[in-house]
Amino acid sequence: MLAIHGTTFAAAIAVGVAVAAPPSLAQAQQNFPTKPVRFIVGLAPGGAQDATARAVAQKLSEIWGRQVIVDNRPGATGAIAVDLTAKAAPDGYTICLIGAGAALNAVVNPKLPYDLTQDLAAVSQASSLFYVLFHSPSVPVKSIKELIAYAKANPGKLNYGVPGTGSLLHFAVEMFSHMTGAKLVHVPYKGGAAAIAALLAGEVQLGMVSLIALRPHMQSGRLRPLAITAKQRSPSVPELPTIAEAGVPGYEVDPWYGVVTSAKVSSAIIRKLNLGIAEALKSPDVVQRLAADGSTPVGSSSEEFGAHIKSEIAKWRKLVKDARLVLN
Repeated sequence: MLAIHGTTFAAAIAVGVAVAAPPSLAQAQQNFPTKPVRFIVGLAPGGAQDATARAVAQKLSEIWGRQVIVDNRPGATGAIAVDLTAKAAPDGYTICLIGAGAALNAVVNPKLPYDLTQDLAAVSQASSLFYVLFHSPSVPVKSIKELIAYAKANPGKLNYGVPGTGSLLHFAVEMFSHMTGAKLVHVPYKGGAAAIAALLAGEVQLGMVSLIALRPHMQSGRLRPLAITAKQRSPSVPELPTIAEAGVPGYEVDPWYGVVTSAKVSSAIIRKLNLGIAEALKSPDVVQRLAADGSTPVGSSSEEFGAHIKSEIAKWRKLVKDARLVLN
């Protein structure tokens, strides 16, 4: 009888201990988030990537009832922010908005302190964007086909200005040059504003930038757009064809944005992050904010975004090899 009572008493103690124990991992995942979420951005405040992060963060704060704090960590073309995310506590409370340049960075920078596809987990592609290929009025062309013909008739005489060497914009024009056989000369600048100023001053003849940066000069007629880099025409500028439909089949460059977190974060938390981001991207005010610079919300699954990152890395690696690009 005493043995029975002892067993019963021990079982009761065990139950008491279980009740008093901290919440289990399953409970923590189910209740996520229970505290503020850190949303890292690898660029300084004020640009399109920062604006996208802030629009999504504000909406996530409303959806979750927990503050989502944007933390700008610029430097090393975004690598500092990605590295911080890879090494953060794997609890889902640190996420990062990366751009398409992160996939390019994985190709051109062999000394990155992380592996984008191994140390980071894809959460969701947030948006899809495009660049506009444009020229100064000094170039006597009105279409992509005319530009290609003019460049081939005048090899090495057309200069294009874009921010930096090894940037996504640099590779976007190099892909155009490689696919068309047009010999264009790269002139790097320290930023998009400097590149546009060079075009306005007649230092270079061609350029490629985002719609929001080019629009004022399109309206004034001082710079003339030819086509966009997207796969399909954009409602923001429906009059502009894609480069692919205008004469370069298969050409596409999408300066997308997407969310990643540490690869050690559980699949259950990644699922919760994904659902929250997808809901935020459907919000009319977020859609309107993204449309201001020609962005289209995506909200893909974690698996889809992971596959997209890998395909982007493969695309740029192939261009470097096929075009024999040398980055000085």
